Amino acid sequence: MQEPRTLLDRFFLIIKGLCMGAANKVPGVSGGIVAYVGGFYEEFIYSLQKVNLKAFKLLFSGRIKSFYRYINGGFLSLLIFGMLVSYFSVSRLLDYFLEQKELYVWATFFGMILGSIYYISKDFEHWNKRTIPAGIIGLIVGISISFLNPAKENDNLIFIFFCGMISVSGMTLPGLSGSFILILLGNYVLLLVDSVNALYDTMSEMLRGDFSFIKNTARMATLKILAVFTLGSATGLVTLSHVLGFVLKHYRHITNAVIIGFITGSLGVVWPWKKTLLQIDENGNALVDSNGKEIIANYQRYFPDFSNSETWWALFFVVIGISIFFGLDWYAKQNKTAV
Repeated sequence: MQEPRTLLDRFFLIIKGLCMGAANKVPGVSGGIVAYVGGFYEEFIYSLQKVNLKAFKLLFSGRIKSFYRYINGGFLSLLIFGMLVSYFSVSRLLDYFLEQKELYVWATFFGMILGSIYYISKDFEHWNKRTIPAGIIGLIVGISISFLNPAKENDNLIFIFFCGMISVSGMTLPGLSGSFILILLGNYVLLLVDSVNALYDTMSEMLRGDFSFIKNTARMATLKILAVFTLGSATGLVTLSHVLGFVLKHYRHITNAVIIGFITGSLGVVWPWKKTLLQIDENGNALVDSNGKEIIANYQRYFPDFSNSETWWALFFVVIGISIFFGLDWYAKQNKTAV
């Protein structure tokens, strides 16, 4: 596998990591789509496959450079760095815009996914009696997931580990939103809002020399949850990569057909025109998280009102989203040596 050749390539690889991390944070959007249309999906999967027994033998024997080269460290380290930065910057910015201009954000993502469907299907010329049923199955599964009802929050550590393994699927399976899976499991707020904010606050305090959080029982419990979730995510990322690597090697066309169908089915999740349904307690009051934000239960979709100027602005942002993907396609063609 090829390492980034220039500083510009390295910079754009970090940007791709930022985009993957941000996409995986938004319910309905998959970080795997970014990797797929960005042209580095297979390298991402095969690099993760290299995190195996041989890699650990190299690491524990002190052969650090050999370990780094074996796992394609130059590629993975920059990409993962971008993802981590995303959780404390881009994703927080997205949280703000989702709160202030929710319709336009969803419209942009809807356009981006429309663009991604065109992008990955325009060169797929292998529709036959095996791939067509596979595509239909992917479509049905994608549609079905978008209409499931979420469970209630659960902070059991075994369940948290399971959430980590499942949610990371958004990084490895294009079209499957890890954050939306967490909403269905009931733990989106706990794991992608409360835990991330707790880590951010803790790091800020440590930089100021303040270690009083050690005595904060609630904070330490949240950090423990985040640690278990991270361990589950790492386990799931490596495990899924081995499964996907095998599937891509032996059933490439069927896999691509399923992905195209699945991404198409997932359009229902990011449909811009929807009303937010909140989680309600037994007294009919909306439940809130530790930051005072109302907890989302699901969405009620509706058709847009074309007499409303806001609808036309939303359509404009759909076009913007599509244009972003055409821009990425143009960049990929102009920079064939980029990772």
